Amino acid sequence: MDLSSFSLKDILLAAMKSEVESKAVYETLSERVENAFLKNRLLFLSHEEEKHRQFIRELYTQTISTQEYTLPAETPVPVPFLQLPSESEPLSQILESAMGAEQAAHEFYKEMAKEFSDSQVQTMFLYFADMELGHYRLLQDELKTLKRFEDFDTEWPIMNVGP
Repeated sequence: MDLSSFSLKDILLAAMKSEVESKAVYETLSERVENAFLKNRLLFLSHEEEKHRQFIRELYTQTISTQEYTLPAETPVPVPFLQLPSESEPLSQILESAMGAEQAAHEFYKEMAKEFSDSQVQTMFLYFADMELGHYRLLQDELKTLKRFEDFDTEWPIMNVGP
């Protein structure tokens, strides 16, 4: 993924849009599942996406403009987007889609780091890239569990809670 042909403004706005949409997906999923452990993991991911957005927003105000911005409805920048799933979409497919988005986010942040000369900003985006791989692995673990116990989400709402 080469980001050099895009403006820094477009890259930052697209990154914020991606984080906002990912946060919304994880929040929506957390409301749909009954398994308390999975619900907490999804909320954790939602909070992580919000932290990323906040950092990018601060970077935007420092490097682009302190004025209000509007996130684009569409962006030419190839960022990973996670779509809100339909009610009928199986959880396993949603998790697989989210894993793909987290893997793509890893690649995106590695490339984004190259767009900055400030070593601290580069380091932060490389850290984000590593965090996205962590999110991928977390989702991968949940998917393995889900596939092992197909009715896990509906049959055992508090499977991992308790002594």
